[in-house]
Amino acid sequence: MAQNLLCGIDVGSSKMSCIIARVSEEEPTPRVMGFSSVPSRGVKRGQIVDINQVSSSLEQAIEQAERMAGAKVTSAFASVGGPHIESINSQGVVAVSHPDVEISDDDVSRVIDAAKAISLSSTREVIEVSPREYIVDGQGGIKNPLGMSGVRLEVNTHIITASMTNLKNLERCMSDLGIEIRGYVFSGLSSALATMSETEKELGAVLVDLGGGKIDIAVYIEGALTHSSSIPIGARHITNDIAVGLRVSLDSAEHIKLMLSDSAKLKYLKDKKDDVDISGLRLKEGLNSFSYKTVVDGIIRPRLEEMFEQVLVALDTNECMNLVPSGLIITGGGALSVGALEIAKRVIGLPARIGAPQHITGLTDEVMYPQYACVAGLLLYAKDTDASEKQLNVKDFDRILRNISMKGSVKKVRDLFKNFVP
Repeated sequence: MAQNLLCGIDVGSSKMSCIIARVSEEEPTPRVMGFSSVPSRGVKRGQIVDINQVSSSLEQAIEQAERMAGAKVTSAFASVGGPHIESINSQGVVAVSHPDVEISDDDVSRVIDAAKAISLSSTREVIEVSPREYIVDGQGGIKNPLGMSGVRLEVNTHIITASMTNLKNLERCMSDLGIEIRGYVFSGLSSALATMSETEKELGAVLVDLGGGKIDIAVYIEGALTHSSSIPIGARHITNDIAVGLRVSLDSAEHIKLMLSDSAKLKYLKDKKDDVDISGLRLKEGLNSFSYKTVVDGIIRPRLEEMFEQVLVALDTNECMNLVPSGLIITGGGALSVGALEIAKRVIGLPARIGAPQHITGLTDEVMYPQYACVAGLLLYAKDTDASEKQLNVKDFDRILRNISMKGSVKKVRDLFKNFVP
């Protein structure tokens, strides 16, 4: 039984995660064998600011995942996000090479290459080209044109670009550890693969990944990725606000934020007087309690409102609001912040739910949480990439043979005989 080893590495502002899985023909769903997540160092708002610290954190995460999986990683898909991410919708048009037969893989590749031929700065690199729809002889809404008859083939694509500097820095960190990067995946796209259903994508939905230092947004309309962007504000700003408001360190503020995110523990600690007992946290500042209303309503809620207001502006700017009736799928570590779901519904005015990873099996007990949606999605992206690379099967050879015009071949044979017969 042939098995393929898949690996995804999420380089985030608050954590670095590595996940290893296997897939086979008998079991196409990725089976998780190893997983590790360590605190992030050297990354701010999705961008590398210290290569040595990033390499050190990545080495720790990868080594732990390899030990758990009992396998050595040589290549991986890596997530990228942050304010350096930009997107554009582009169109490509080509003439079908064999209009008397059918549209082939070569025609599809050529039309996508035509759509990629956009004016791009030398400091940027295309990391994703996602076809939104194909148009054959004026007939739109086609998802897969292979095998169809036509003369003119068009495609509307969504192109995501990233800063080449950031990609080169990440590539250097990986190469120092002996790992080849098979591809860079936008964090919002990766999280969407792990958390969104096909029905939500078809109806129209927005993936909001609340990370530590950034918010990644991916908008799906009619089943296709239509808009991608990143906002340089994240859950770490909530931690900073708590630290300033309560006059505690960032570590203590993070403990308080995580404790408030645990609704069961909070219900037990909160008494009738609105005070929350945190003596169990043993903070070094000696703080034993605080007012729930002061921290949640006075500190956390305003920051969350600001975050979702910026998401609303991004959706309004790109005229997406009326095209996403399925609403928001909120994921990432910030999705667990107290009151995040209710604030998202009220500020944006759309339905909302918390998105956790799906479509994976195996050792998933530690992975099935919103903060690991991105790294889980990298496995699904890797699986889809491997599947597309293996599509050259008997059906494709049959198509190639049929693309050879029999009429032209007979004419060539006849001409050959004429050269020898007087």
